[in-house]
Amino acid sequence: MLDKWTNAWVASPLTRCAAGLARRGVTPTQLTVGGFATGLLVLPLLAYQAYGLALVAIVLNRVCDGLDGALARRLHCQSDAGGFLDIVLDFIFYAAVVLGFALADPAQNALPAALLLFAFMGTGASFLAFAIAATRHGLERPHFEYKAFYYLDGLTEGTETIVAFVVFCLWPAHFAWLAPLFALACMLTAAMRIVGGYRALVMAEENAMRDLERGSGSSSGESG
Repeated sequence: MLDKWTNAWVASPLTRCAAGLARRGVTPTQLTVGGFATGLLVLPLLAYQAYGLALVAIVLNRVCDGLDGALARRLHCQSDAGGFLDIVLDFIFYAAVVLGFALADPAQNALPAALLLFAFMGTGASFLAFAIAATRHGLERPHFEYKAFYYLDGLTEGTETIVAFVVFCLWPAHFAWLAPLFALACMLTAAMRIVGGYRALVMAEENAMRDLERGSGSSSGESG
């Protein structure tokens, strides 16, 4: 919901940082993998309830996630392979954060964490499934032209997820009720994407069929 505004807000500083990294020979893939490795530190940090350090790891991961795309655009080397690696590692990182909170206090956090992972499956599946179909139909993505995948809007996007993780780390004792609240928002997002994505694809298929019929009619008229 907030991504189109936050992305515009951070675009300029990310571009400046990317220019410096480009001069030093850093590659987008190095940032993606390095950020992922840093992000995975949340598992042991959260398990041992080092919430401050876990928050640092989360922030560093998200900074790298923004910088890898900015650097790829700077170097004119955007690719499907890079987009694939980025989105896969992002989803693994998100799950690692939730698992870390479950390990921190299994008795209190395990069930809320399981509910949040369930909700993440809904948002992730609806996002990726629509991206595949949208690419096949050539659908436009007006707010996120730079994304490697079709970016379907929702109530909870990257910005909201980062905010939720920060809140979890600042008030870890309240994870047991904060996580279900965010899970509910994620489930609403999944429902919106399922309905909206289905309607968009039905419309795209109907338009494609009409174009095909018009093309067939024109060909028949010319041959006649």
